[in-house]
Amino acid sequence: MNLSEITKTMKELENWSLEDNTIVKISEFKDFKEALDFVNKVGEIAEKHGHHPDIIINYNKVRLILTTHSSGGLTEKDFEVAKEIDSLPD
Repeated sequence: MNLSEITKTMKELENWSLEDNTIVKISEFKDFKEALDFVNKVGEIAEKHGHHPDIIINYNKVRLILTTHSSGGLTEKDFEVAKEIDSLPD
């Protein structure tokens, strides 16, 4: 994807930021259990798409990082997974 396509598609996402060749979302939850429940739902989405984010859990905060390592940057796969993650209930 070129920068113009990335910029346009970023507008379709909720609270994701562009960082180098990745898109990043930080979500905050009531406690660790809620954060872990969210991560498990993200895992189901990732398995379905065969495309897995880097996930960092820090107690009640979850940082998701998406990129397509094999392409050296962002692809449509990243945005498909991000959009489905956005559809999860808060």
